[in-house]
Amino acid sequence: MSTLASHLIRWPQKQPVIFLLIAAAVWWGLYQSLVPFSEAVVAALPVERQSHLGNSLQFFFYDVPKVLLLLTGVVFVMGMVNTYFTPERTRALLAVRTHGVANVMASALGVVTPFCSCSSVPLFIGFVQARVPLGVTFSFLVTAPMVDTVALTILFSLFGWKIAALYLGFGMALGVIAGLVIGALKQERHLEDWVREMPQVSAEVDPETLTMADRISAGMASVREIVGRVWPYVLAGIAVGAGIHGYVPQEFLVSFMGKDAAWWSVPLAVLVGVPMYANTAGILPVIEALTAKGAAMGTALAFMMSVVALSLPEMIILRKVLKLRLIAIFVGIVATGILAVGFIFDAIL
Repeated sequence: MSTLASHLIRWPQKQPVIFLLIAAAVWWGLYQSLVPFSEAVVAALPVERQSHLGNSLQFFFYDVPKVLLLLTGVVFVMGMVNTYFTPERTRALLAVRTHGVANVMASALGVVTPFCSCSSVPLFIGFVQARVPLGVTFSFLVTAPMVDTVALTILFSLFGWKIAALYLGFGMALGVIAGLVIGALKQERHLEDWVREMPQVSAEVDPETLTMADRISAGMASVREIVGRVWPYVLAGIAVGAGIHGYVPQEFLVSFMGKDAAWWSVPLAVLVGVPMYANTAGILPVIEALTAKGAAMGTALAFMMSVVALSLPEMIILRKVLKLRLIAIFVGIVATGILAVGFIFDAIL
């Protein structure tokens, strides 16, 4: 390894603050160059800029680096933040709070912690063992896959901060309400027997002392793990979105997903989304293209929320720990909330 490469590798450990400042400046410079970069790439290709293909290519070459840059920046920062919120500490925070407060905290932790639907079973087991109430556990499990930092970052990059903030508020409210309802129904008996019979464990966490350099390393590890995992979905989603943006007639989408479409467009979007499986990184660029073509924002977001929060694969995973009655209650409550979000977004936007 060369001396220069060795110094670059050790730089974040030796001068963490300077590294963060320079990295932020480089990131900002790259972000500001996205529009001229995408236009220059299309101009260098043998295509007419205003053609269907030209519009699709400009959409693709602008959105791919934009989304990946935003993901890298936000995942890096949240990777540092998440050093304060390990799964053990998350359980400890929730186990000692009263109902209501604990539901709100669980929903908020679902936003800032990097747990997706594939983590449902081990997290669920850990929460039960730590004596976290069932309703509080569901507040976390509803919010975590649906309103994570990746979803909010891409929403912000594609639709602006107002849409992202509204989605955050409604998503957290849905998690809190779902948890409160399930908690009030006293559904513990509908856990699988082996889950209820697990020995209880303490939710205490030993204090951790991490330096800034340690947290930077954690942020870099998050970028490698999360961005490294989702970038193919980003490319695939933006490619589909680019095709919709360039080729699908606007009138076709407006006819059944527009604001003036029939009342059943939102329920249909939810039903179509449930059997599918995709993460937010892959589905949100498609949502952007749909709305750009005239689809109502609430209908499009209801489709997305059903894909990431009520997907059939997640239900199959949860069946390992929940009896069918509790899964049906969970699906009914969350589906009702998603429908409400879809209708409200369509009404106010």
